[in-house]
Amino acid sequence: MIRDRYDAIIFVPLNERLGAELVSRAHAAGVPVIGSNTRVDSDLVAAYIGSDDVEGGYLEARHVLEAMGCRGNVVILEGPLGQSAQLSRLEGNRKALADCPDASVLEQASANWKEPEAKALMAGWLDAHGTTIDGIIGQNDEMALGAIDAIKARGLDVTDFAIAGIDGVTAALRAVEQGEMTSILQDAVAQSQGALDLALHRLDPTYTPQSEIWEKYPTMPWNGGAQRDYVVPWTPVTPENVAALLAERSKLQDMAGN
Repeated sequence: MIRDRYDAIIFVPLNERLGAELVSRAHAAGVPVIGSNTRVDSDLVAAYIGSDDVEGGYLEARHVLEAMGCRGNVVILEGPLGQSAQLSRLEGNRKALADCPDASVLEQASANWKEPEAKALMAGWLDAHGTTIDGIIGQNDEMALGAIDAIKARGLDVTDFAIAGIDGVTAALRAVEQGEMTSILQDAVAQSQGALDLALHRLDPTYTPQSEIWEKYPTMPWNGGAQRDYVVPWTPVTPENVAALLAERSKLQDMAGN
């Protein structure tokens, strides 16, 4: 992109530390970099839009721990090691665990955001610990769903475990509807459309944002596109709002299909 003289780059880094060199190269070439979804360890990013992953990790772990009565044993399924979401969500997980001194972490390992890897890990943990596992903290929904698959494969009752994930993917919304887990929705539309608005504003200061997200979230005003950080709020998925969220998801999928 730098060599081909792109005007701007929207960057979702896989690794918080290693991505910094790429941002430095783009900055030196005069190409603004807009961060979205995951952070990079660089102060040369022109602007960033994403959700607070420390808060997300805290919220999901708190849901699990509250369901456990703040006591018992949990396992943690982590994202790719070194990615900002994995690091920040783990910080939030630990913050919630610190509020519950009678809760212990039996196991934690990375399943790289992937459902099959999480299923395999959970199967091994069930072999080692059985039903002494009370709660499962999945740092994303795919991994929480993988854990659910492993539990069902053993013929165990999923509702005997407190399970949470992050993202609000469609399969997780359905699992919440069935009482199998909890989740918090990460607004990917807001993060992607917001990043595009911010990139275009960096190229033309008179640009007017086109996405409706700036009106959708009063706590995240556009403010002339001048901020360095824009924090997209989390939406807890509850039995009360899950049907509406599924209907909205179906509408978006229909629009994409058309």
